[in-house]
Amino acid sequence: MEHAKKCPVYKKCGGCRYQDISYKKQLEMKQEQVRKLLKPFCKVYPMVGMENPYHYRNKVHAVFDRRPDGTIISGVYEEKTHRVVAVDDCLIEDEKADAIICDIRGMLRPFKIKTYDEDTGYGLLRHVLVRRAFATGEIMVVLVLGSPILPSKNNFVKALRKLHPEITTIVINVNNKKTSMVLGEKETVIYGRGYIEDVLCGQTFRISPKSFYQVNPVQTEKLYAKAIELAGLTGRERVIDAYCGIGTIGICAADRAREVIGVELNRDAVRDAVRNAKRNEKKNVSFYTADAGKIMLQMAEQGERADVVFMDPPRSGSDEIFMASVVRLRPKRIVYISCNPETQARDLKYFTSNGYRVEGAYPYDCFPFTGHTECVSLLTRN
Repeated sequence: MEHAKKCPVYKKCGGCRYQDISYKKQLEMKQEQVRKLLKPFCKVYPMVGMENPYHYRNKVHAVFDRRPDGTIISGVYEEKTHRVVAVDDCLIEDEKADAIICDIRGMLRPFKIKTYDEDTGYGLLRHVLVRRAFATGEIMVVLVLGSPILPSKNNFVKALRKLHPEITTIVINVNNKKTSMVLGEKETVIYGRGYIEDVLCGQTFRISPKSFYQVNPVQTEKLYAKAIELAGLTGRERVIDAYCGIGTIGICAADRAREVIGVELNRDAVRDAVRNAKRNEKKNVSFYTADAGKIMLQMAEQGERADVVFMDPPRSGSDEIFMASVVRLRPKRIVYISCNPETQARDLKYFTSNGYRVEGAYPYDCFPFTGHTECVSLLTRN
C-alpha cells in the first residue's frame, strides 16, 4: 500500500518518524533492523505488517494550551519540549477519538473552562485521554484536571454526549502535581461505568483509565496468537505470565494450560486482571501484585516448577535479577515478547549464555509510521 496521506506537522510532533516513506519500505527497514540485531541468535521470520496502517491507535492523549491571541489549541508536546503542537486529525490515531477531542476544545469557552498553564499552575483542564474499544465500540473519555471541581459538570456531560452519543463513560482524573505524568491518583466517574470493555483473542477485557492495554489491537491479536502458539501448550502446563498487566496474555492462554500465574507490580492493573479472569470464567488463573522475579525465586527455592514463562517487559527490557530468577526456575520454554529489539538482543545474549537456545524471532509491525517494532521470540532449555 503506497502513500495516500500526509500529515502537516509530523516533523514537529515526532510521533511518526516515517511519514515520508512508503509503507512497504517501512516494513523492509524494520525487518532489516530486527534481522541485524537478532541474527546472531536465531532465524528472523518475515515482518507481519498491517493491511491498513492508518488510524490504528485506540488510545489518544491530547494536551491543551492557549496561544498568545487567546486561541485554544490541543495536540501533543513537540519532541523533547513542552511546546504544544496543534493536531486536529492524526493519521495514526483513532478518528473518532480525534473528533471528540476537537469538540471538547470547542466546549471550553462556552463552559468557561480555562486550560492549565504548566508554568503558573493556574487553570483547570490539563489533558484529555480518549480510549476506544475497537471490538465493542465503547468509548472512554478521561478529563485530567488540575483541581477536582468541573463547573456545571452535568451540563458539560449532556453537551458532550449530544455531540457524541457513542461515548459510554466519562471520568475526571485529578492531577495537581508539577509532573510530566499525565494521570494523577484521584478519580471520579461522572458518567457511565468508569471503564470500557474490549475483546481480544475471543476474551473480554475491562480497561480502566490507568490500565495498560496494547494500543494496536489488530496487530496485538496476531502477536498474542503467535506467542501462545510458540508456548506449545497441551493443557498440562503451569504457566507464568510475568509483567502481566491486566492479564491479557495469561487469560488468552488459560484454556490451553493447567494453571496460569500472572504477576504485576501495578496494583490497578492486577485489580483489572482479577476481574477479567472472573469475567471470562477462567478458574485456573491467579494474579499477584508483586515483583515477578521475586516470586519466581521463591518458587525455585521451594522446589516448585513452571513449564512456560511469558515475559513482556517495558522498552528498557528486563534486568539481570529478573532473568536470573527465570533461569533458576528452569522453565522448558520462555516466550519473550518485546517492544524494543535492541534490549531484546541484549537479554537474549544473557539467556543463551545461561542454558537456553533461541528457536526463532517473529517481528510484528504494531506501530506503523514510527520506528518501533514488536517481536516475539521462543527460547527452549538446552
